[in-house]
Amino acid sequence: MEHPALIIVDVQNDFCPGGALAVPEGDQIIPIVRAWAEDFFRQGYPIVTTQDNHPPHHISFGERGGPWPPHCVQGTLGFALHPALQLPPHAVCLKGEDPDQDAYSGFEGLVEGPEGHREPLASFLHRASVDTVYVAGLATDYCVKATVLDALKAGFRTIVLRDAVRGVDVNAGDSARALEEMAGQGAEIR
Repeated sequence: MEHPALIIVDVQNDFCPGGALAVPEGDQIIPIVRAWAEDFFRQGYPIVTTQDNHPPHHISFGERGGPWPPHCVQGTLGFALHPALQLPPHAVCLKGEDPDQDAYSGFEGLVEGPEGHREPLASFLHRASVDTVYVAGLATDYCVKATVLDALKAGFRTIVLRDAVRGVDVNAGDSARALEEMAGQGAEIR
């Protein structure tokens, strides 16, 4: 019997229209993500949000030779989940906290638990007896793709919610190619 979890990747202010690194139409997935989250909550299945949690001067920022403008800096409005998301209770997985290391995948982050205990996302999911992950969020061609590929490597059946992801598409077609790559590695695209 499937024991799923929903992973919502980086639906943060800085990745939505008006943010420092906005994904085109990124906010349009919010009602879809909310509906999935409400369904998972009703069924008692885990929900996890991942969030970039960068210190100032992170290695991914242009000032240090990275490809991106400063975004999702710890303690800023850009770091916060988009206010329209309004999720039921969920676990939070913070990633990208080391100033000298990129972290696109949620599986590179740590889930905050009770009393300040933190554990890797894979450990959290295994401890919750999860065997299948449904993935939604931003951006298809970067953090969603990295999270999906790492979920597959960790042995989870992985389902990408096509209507609940959006990509940056730095190069035209990047998101479509990312979906093809995820499917080619074994993810189900629904």
